Amino acid sequence: MIYKLALSLFLVFFSPSIQPKVILFFGDSLTAGYGLSTEIAFPALVEESLNKKGKACKVINAGLSGETSAGGLSRIDWILRQPIDIFILEFGANDGLRGLPIEETRKNLQQIIDKVRAKNPDVKIVIAGMMVPPNMGPEYSANFQKVFPAIAKKNNATLIPFLLKDVGGIEKLNQPDGIHPNAEGHKIVASNVEEVIEKLL
Repeated sequence: MIYKLALSLFLVFFSPSIQPKVILFFGDSLTAGYGLSTEIAFPALVEESLNKKGKACKVINAGLSGETSAGGLSRIDWILRQPIDIFILEFGANDGLRGLPIEETRKNLQQIIDKVRAKNPDVKIVIAGMMVPPNMGPEYSANFQKVFPAIAKKNNATLIPFLLKDVGGIEKLNQPDGIHPNAEGHKIVASNVEEVIEKLL
């Protein structure tokens, strides 16, 4: 087992015939792995699993806890300092929890995508869909959820309908705040995300 892992890592980073795909995860506390070390947050788990499978990749975790889509837009230029192959956009949760105007969130997400494509024309984009609690009101919740598939369709991007599928609302898979996945929750998120990314490599 150790030999196979060492060989896999060697092929990923040292073989001249294999150029690792650069995968950038750009989001808020869910991407950053709030309450956990980044090594066990789902982006790192995705990188580890794909490399073990011989899918050469390098993951960049650009998650920042507490950030809204507007905050993401303000720092995207700084993030795009190197070429990327796959861009996973995970924003909106904090917008929704704060009840920010949905149109504002949509515009921010679109502008982020526009900047990413301008810098990396051939980049493959993945949109991570989010939901808000029902206490935000049924109309707001429904309209919020529609933003992500609409953005994905408009930009010919791959959609993850709900990033926290099989994790959100399940007590044993979340930290005490009931919002952020624990280590076991991140494993499930990683598995769901990896299934999508693997098809793009």
